[in-house]
Amino acid sequence: MAQPAFDSAYARLPDRFFARVAPTPVAAPRLIRVNAPLATELGIDPDWLASEEGVAVLAGNRIPDTATPIATAYAGHQFGGFVPQLGDGRAILLGEVIDRGGTRRDVQLKGAGRTPFSRGGDGRAALGPVLREYVVSEAMQALGIPTTRALAAVTTGERVIRETMLPGAVLTRVASSHIRVGTFQFFASRGDVEGVRMLADHVIARHYPHAADAERPYRALLDAVVRAQAELIARWLLVGFIHGVMNTDNTSVAGETIDYGPCAFLDEYDPKAVFSSIDRHGRYAYANQPAIAQWNLTRLAECLLPLLADDNDAAAADAVESLEAFAPAFHQAYQGGLRRKLGLFTEREGDAALADDLLQAMAANGADFTLTFRGLSEAAADEEGAAAVRSLFADPGAYDAWAPRWRQRLREEPGDAAAHREAMLAVNPAFIPRNHRVEAVIRAAVDRDDFAPFDELLTVLARPYDSQPAFARYMGPPAAQERVLQTFCGT
Repeated sequence: MAQPAFDSAYARLPDRFFARVAPTPVAAPRLIRVNAPLATELGIDPDWLASEEGVAVLAGNRIPDTATPIATAYAGHQFGGFVPQLGDGRAILLGEVIDRGGTRRDVQLKGAGRTPFSRGGDGRAALGPVLREYVVSEAMQALGIPTTRALAAVTTGERVIRETMLPGAVLTRVASSHIRVGTFQFFASRGDVEGVRMLADHVIARHYPHAADAERPYRALLDAVVRAQAELIARWLLVGFIHGVMNTDNTSVAGETIDYGPCAFLDEYDPKAVFSSIDRHGRYAYANQPAIAQWNLTRLAECLLPLLADDNDAAAADAVESLEAFAPAFHQAYQGGLRRKLGLFTEREGDAALADDLLQAMAANGADFTLTFRGLSEAAADEEGAAAVRSLFADPGAYDAWAPRWRQRLREEPGDAAAHREAMLAVNPAFIPRNHRVEAVIRAAVDRDDFAPFDELLTVLARPYDSQPAFARYMGPPAAQERVLQTFCGT
């Protein structure tokens, strides 16, 4: 059987980068699910993962021979306040595997017990947050958004204490790496320039090898992370995703979405939408995410200043120049995405205003974000399809006032109506992990030990751009009594 063969480059860095710590065994592990396609991609036999031996590994009760379990050190700005030491307080990195495409991937157990970074916590995870991260991260993957992945989930047979007693679970998470902006901050805040340099060299080798050949490798690294984050945040906005806790320790330098805590998806379009129970002032609201990403990248640039130039003024100017590339990169990715969502293949003056006017009308009329764009996909080929879109607006006249401009713009494009429809269906999902659906899955599992809704939701979300008539009920927004107004971190 193909068991994971770990080769842990990060564990070969100096000891101050991490703590060596083994997972804490659990009482009675039970498999919830194995992500068989991902396991195969990683070169791991999914049947072995589902075996008694495999489940023992997924629960932290057995350490594979080639694994080097560690908890990584990092710092971070949390809601704008700097914490000099955070680190993996309930996650243990088993090591890295080389997948079938030759890419190095982290395999981490989340909820695996206390580490030196637990800060008084129990190091465990409750079942609800594990299921939320599994569902949302795999949905993001299917939507085409860079993300960490869920390889498996198990229950522990133990209870964890949060506001109440809850069933415990462990998530096996896969990532390009778990290196964060906060990882750089950990060393920079200690004046450990050599640590920053070693970390930067590691990130270049692992994620941005082209930077190694650049005339100025560390500037090339910063440029690459800025662009990766700009494109990532644009993709979030294009599907209505709100991360909810965009701290620097939750910002991956690999450009992946990481740490699905109080995340949520928009139902009706509202640029000021906030769901996270801990975001009391709306710092991480939907429309604030680009600005926050740039703020986080500024913190990364500060860490890299000693590497950018010997002269402080020259280094600062270099950092500013790199950071100034964020806005145009984001704008290009976001506006390009909006054009595609509207069925436009070419770029013309007035396209940004056309999209913005639609979004403003949606916000003013409580129109569902996902259903509006999906409905436009059908309306592009058949004006009769506009009835479904109109019905989403509190005042259908707002849509009627906008639609003729859109149809005129479509007529200026190459391709026929059918081509526009197909292109739009490929970028406007029918299915997203709506908050009330995720909550229903969690309640069924936590309250009734029923994982059938979890399995079905994953089946639906694996094909977000397909019509799936048998699952049409999953497309709709929540009824009034189903609305989820707050999401929670779950730590």
